[in-house]
Amino acid sequence: MARKIIIDTDPGQDDAVAILLALASPELEVLGITCVAGNVPLALTQRNARIVCELAGRPDMPVFAGATRPMVRSLVTAEYVHGKSGLNGPELWEPTMPLRKEHAVDFIVKTLRTNRDGAVTLCVLGPLTNIALALIKAPDIAGHIHEIVLMGGGCFEGGNTTPAAEFNIYVDPHAAKVVFSSGIPLVVMPLDLTHTTMTTRTRVSRFRALGNKAGVFTAEMLDFFERFDKEKYGSEGAPLHDPNVIAYLLQPEIYQGREVNIEIETESALTMGMSVVDWWRVSGRAPNATFMRKVDDEAFFDLLFDRIARL
Repeated sequence: MARKIIIDTDPGQDDAVAILLALASPELEVLGITCVAGNVPLALTQRNARIVCELAGRPDMPVFAGATRPMVRSLVTAEYVHGKSGLNGPELWEPTMPLRKEHAVDFIVKTLRTNRDGAVTLCVLGPLTNIALALIKAPDIAGHIHEIVLMGGGCFEGGNTTPAAEFNIYVDPHAAKVVFSSGIPLVVMPLDLTHTTMTTRTRVSRFRALGNKAGVFTAEMLDFFERFDKEKYGSEGAPLHDPNVIAYLLQPEIYQGREVNIEIETESALTMGMSVVDWWRVSGRAPNATFMRKVDDEAFFDLLFDRIARL
């Protein structure tokens, strides 16, 4: 039976690849895609999500717009990485599939209340605002969530937005704090892991050589996406962060991590949004998340090539 998921996202080139991977995988039943402000403002993230659904041949996929800004702080975006559109690289179009009228938070609450057997996994690729708002609005849904698999945070790698903070957590640390203190099973794909799933010339060429529209679109996105990280890190390519969330559901055996306690900093100006990861278990605090540290990057990319080729 296919695993039921909701994808909460702020596309973003790497979000787009994650969505394509999910929609190309029959093991997953995507119940809906909920959008949040993050990499770019909400008007663009919901548009980008619909473009990606159309690219995947899924104009039937319900897409919902959610929070326009973080719970407490002003919105910080990342056009400097993703470009003005959030999906710079390929030629984009105006999607014709509709945006659903229901608010993303209401869709999340309704869906979890309908699936009370704990069958739904939340796959969170951006700031955690929509998820936190849903938990605050309807605390009863926490018990209906199978698990939350999210991309965010870092430990030994530090931050990519400030010295201490990774972007998704930094944008809305107060929302992250709600989620990390919720008691819901969490699986975290941090920078420590995602910085090992690097695009390279060879890998981008393989996407292009798939010969289908989705493969070429992916290659064109990554051509643009790479330039920022090459300059910043001196690397051959860019880390493909968000698809790890979906790949973990499909091939958990290629991932390694451990249960740890993670607390989110919301008070210090210097370390705002820091994920305080108790890797060495020195705090005495009970584990609240599985923090993934390693992945077989060849297997990860082979999965991406295989699935995106099917679209």
